[in-house]
Order: sequence, then structure tokens, then C-alpha cells
Amino acid sequence: MNLGRYVRRTAGHHPDAEAVVCGSVRLTYAELDDQSDRLATALRGMGLDKGDRVATLSANRAELVVTEVALYKAGLARAPVNARLGDGEVAHLLRESGARVLLTDAGHLESARAAVPGSSVETVLCYDGPGELGPGYARTLADTAPDAVDVECDERDTAVLHFTSGSTGRLKAAVQTYGNRLALMRKSVMNADTRVGPGERQILAGPVTHASGMPLMGVFFAGGCAIVLPRWDAEEFLATVQRERATHAFVVPTMVNTVLALPNARDYDLSSLRRLVYGAAPMSPARIRAAWDLFGPVLSQGYGCGETTSGVLFLSTEDHRRAIDGEDEELLLSCGRPVAEADVRIVDDTGARVPDGAIGEITVRGPDVVPGYHNEPALTAESFRDGWFLTGDLARRRSDGYVFIVDRRKDMIISGGFNIYAVEVESVLHQHPDVYEAAVVGVPDEQWGEAVKAVVVLRNGAELTEAQLAEFCSERLARMKKPRSVDFVTALPHNPNGKIDRRAIREPYWANAERRVH
Repeated sequence: MNLGRYVRRTAGHHPDAEAVVCGSVRLTYAELDDQSDRLATALRGMGLDKGDRVATLSANRAELVVTEVALYKAGLARAPVNARLGDGEVAHLLRESGARVLLTDAGHLESARAAVPGSSVETVLCYDGPGELGPGYARTLADTAPDAVDVECDERDTAVLHFTSGSTGRLKAAVQTYGNRLALMRKSVMNADTRVGPGERQILAGPVTHASGMPLMGVFFAGGCAIVLPRWDAEEFLATVQRERATHAFVVPTMVNTVLALPNARDYDLSSLRRLVYGAAPMSPARIRAAWDLFGPVLSQGYGCGETTSGVLFLSTEDHRRAIDGEDEELLLSCGRPVAEADVRIVDDTGARVPDGAIGEITVRGPDVVPGYHNEPALTAESFRDGWFLTGDLARRRSDGYVFIVDRRKDMIISGGFNIYAVEVESVLHQHPDVYEAAVVGVPDEQWGEAVKAVVVLRNGAELTEAQLAEFCSERLARMKKPRSVDFVTALPHNPNGKIDRRAIREPYWANAERRVH
């Protein structure tokens, strides 16, 4: 097997169709095929063989897409480093990955310079031109003949070391195999809500080295066009939809929030959109309704992670319509039902299925579930059991298969012996019209062990007191669940993947506690 063959095939069918748009760069399928062949050939000329690791450290750009295709063609393993990480973290990931080549941009040369010593990196290739660390990307491609590279791969071979910190802050890499990536491509094109075919154009709004890049090969397999945003800007996103006549987009809820906050959002023509898929974090029903009102009946939601190689549960556009039209309003709280080849179960601590309606942990198995973590046998044994991945998400299942997440296992608050789910409290806070963003954590309490603390960002110009918000929650939550205190802040911390960083929020409250429950 070789995933690069699908790009070559589409290039043969539609050579002049646009494959990639990023800023001022526009690549046809013929150009994507040619450039990825040149890069694959150049990397092999540097002495890289099947299975060797190549790291990337760059903001979004078209060359990152070319790099991904080239690595597939050459049978190499990609180690994408999040461009928002600090120098120490970059150095750690380079060492952990064992990468022999690093591709970077001018904006991250200083990080590369600090990180390369002590790593196995032999060559640094800069997308923006040659420098003291190594040759330039464009000249390297120009000096390389475009031989058709097609290295035969086994489904168990490593394709991507998907590094993530999760909510614990611990950097780890899920080993995504070529078989996992092929399964990802299959589920992308099997689902009518995610298939992007000829004449269709998908905006990828986040870092394409991570979750936002997951749809890429599905787009290329089906013959669509990937529009990669160089960086996130809410108004530029709307302008891109209008200018490029985008039909699909993949975003995270924080991006939707910034769009909804724009006073001129309705000035843009969004009529070309057929699907707006959101994922990576929950979104409150009030925000979903507001997004539906702005974008139209185009919303879909995906649930998944690096260990499941993207989404395994999906809430379709039709599911959203049924909820918003009042046929089944509870669906706005769901993350959907299993899709494609994923087998999803809700289980107790022994691994046994819990009855419908009972709370348990989401577990997943299937061809898109990774075999484990890179160089982490203990963590692999803890998180993978008998072929099942334990997500750490607590949820309940409805009798018709819809799954409803109640919290992360590690984020559950135990107050006075009662289990309180932060997500449940946050969903109520987000219903208040003056609340822009909120996070709930457990903080030390001498009487109850932990107390519910809400940390809230208000909408611009809004005025709200702690007593008013407490009263609002009292009308919608059991007494034991309502926040016992509220801190109003100007912004919440987010991790490099855009998720609210509860660990960073919680840490100051526990810094001087004698007993830590998390």
C-alpha cells in the first residue's frame, strides 16, 4: 500500500483542478503530484529509507501539505511538531521522534537552532530559503528530478507520530500507522457530511500538522480542494468562504465563538457552505443555535482524538436539524453515534458494558485505533486493553446509539462524596447570554474536600455579578452542582490545540493545598 498513489491517480484524472490553496499559493493536482515527487526523491537522496522519521516545525503553508504527501510516497514517518510549543518542548520532541530531517519556516528557525543540538537531526530544510542550518526548500526541489516515488508500505508501518499533551501536560505520541491513515481516508469519503469531491472546496482553519490536517488525504482521494488558512482570523475566515466559494469547513468551537462575536459577520456571503464540521471540544446548545442561525443548516460535529485517528462519533447535519426544530432537542448535547468502522462501547472499570443511560468510559476499537504510544510501554498498557482504547471520557449512551459526554474522568469533581461533572455545569453557564466562555474546576474546600469553582469570561460590554450568575445556576442545577464561587477573568488559557486548559486554570488554586485530589 502507498497513500501517495491516490494523489497521483487524481492528478491523472484532473491535472488542472486546484488541489491546495494557501494564501497566495495555489497548486493544481499536477503541481502537487510533481512537487511531492521531487521532495520524496530529495529526501531519499539524503539517505533516508522507509520508516525513517522526518519532523516539521512550521505555521500553516502549502509546503506542509506537499511534505505530507511526499512522506507518504517515500514510506517515511512524519513527526509534526506543534508550532506553538516552546523551545524546550520542541527539543524534547525532536529527540523523542528520532527525526533525521527537519523542515521548518523562517519564523521557527530560532527554535530549530536551539532544538537541533542533541537530537538526531542531520539536515534542516527551510521552506523560506537556505541559511546557516541547511539548504532551501525551493532550490532543493528545483534541483531534483521528479521521479515517481512509490515505496510499498505495510499497514503496520508508522506513518505519523502524533504528539499531543492532552489535558495532563505530558507530551506523548500516538503511533498512527499507514493502516490507521488509510482507515481515516476511508471514513472521510464514506460519510456524506465529510466527503469533499470534485468542485467542492474545504477550509482547514487550524494547524494542518494536527487535527485540522486529518481530512487532507480524504479530500485528495475524492478530488476536492483543500483551502488552508495561514493563521486563524475570524473575519478572514468569513472573507475566504465568500471569496473562494468554500463548500466545507472544519473548525473548533473557539473559532466559532470568535466568528459569532463579530458585529459584521452577516455582511459576508456564506451561501456556498454546505457543511461546517466542528470538533475537538464541546459547544453549548446556545452557541450551536447561534451558529445555525448565522451559517444556515450546515452544522455537523465530530468526536475523536489522535489515538483514534480523527473522528469515531458523528452528529450529522440532519441530527442538528431535528434538535433545532424541536423534534429531539437533547441531541444538541450529544456528540453523535459511531461512524464507519469504529466500534464504540461505554464500559465500567472492569471493561464490562454499562446499561444504556448509565455513566461509563468511552472505549473504541477498529482499524483507525492506534497500536499504542511511541516509547511509552507503561502508558500504552494503561490506555489500551485487548484492542480497546480507553479515552478517559465519561459518557452515557441512549438506547438509539447517541452518546452524551458528561466529563473527562480526571476532571470529575468530588464534593461531599458526590460526583459532579464540570461539563454539565459549564453547559449551564454558557446558556447565560452575558457569558462568552467558562471553565469549571474543583478547588480545595475544608468541609467538602472540593468545591465547584467557575472561571468566566464575559461578553464585551456585559456586566454580571457573582450573585446573579449563582442565581441563574440555581434555577438550572441541583444545589450541590452550582458553583460556590465565581472568578471573572479577561481570558481563559488554551493549550496549543485550542482547547481550554483546565490544568492551568486549576493549578493556582491547589498550589498551597496540603492535599491534592488531582
